[in-house]
Amino acid sequence: MAEIIAFANQKGGVGKTTTAVNLAACLAVSERRVLLVDMDPQANASSGSGLEREDGRPCVYECLLDPSQVREAIHPTQIEGLDILPSSMRLVGAEVELVAALGREYRLKKALAQVAADYEYILIDCPPSLSLLTVNTLCAADGVIIPIQAEYYALEGLSQLLNTIELVRESLNPQLVVRGVVLTMYDSRLNLCNMVRKEVEDHFGDRMYSSIIRRNVKLGEAPSHGKPILLYDAGSPGSQNYIALAQEILDESVQTTG
Repeated sequence: MAEIIAFANQKGGVGKTTTAVNLAACLAVSERRVLLVDMDPQANASSGSGLEREDGRPCVYECLLDPSQVREAIHPTQIEGLDILPSSMRLVGAEVELVAALGREYRLKKALAQVAADYEYILIDCPPSLSLLTVNTLCAADGVIIPIQAEYYALEGLSQLLNTIELVRESLNPQLVVRGVVLTMYDSRLNLCNMVRKEVEDHFGDRMYSSIIRRNVKLGEAPSHGKPILLYDAGSPGSQNYIALAQEILDESVQTTG
């Protein structure tokens, strides 16, 4: 049965989608069966994985309205072992359409339950907001990874996200845990980045991953080519950072099941 991990942070531009896409690719290359779910109407995880935008195919929007459509909506990617459940701008309307729906918070969970046995990992990219789409993701997930950008006010707003996670755990998904935080866009030459790193370490302790995602031009270029960094430039520092993070995730899974 798949381990389901959500990537959440209501702040935009923190490397959330980059982390979801590249970690999914690294896990697949490690010979794990992986499903990447794009829950952001901007569909950046979908396009960054090589799928054309708005090509008319079923997407996660249809799955939220009718969970039985999930298998039809899943598509393979350029990496063997990595599939994607894509998004589209149609997802914007889902919150309005589901407002009166019974069990609206569990629509994604019901959809993923039908395919969870096909994968070892399901990674979900949340939208940069604390919306019904994010609540659906948190209800479906076993754990949450929070990407944090190494910038001023890095921890601003995180208390609201952590409160939301706690509320979901108390009332909707008792199994939900914060797996950890990953520092992104880090540049060791900058004093600010080093200060933020210490602040995050002090705040989260051993819940901060050892693998840090450093600033890398190739990481920024890869999405415009519709490729994870492993396919765009496997030897780049950004690629090596995500390979190291994937190994931490794999090691955690071994410890959990061992």
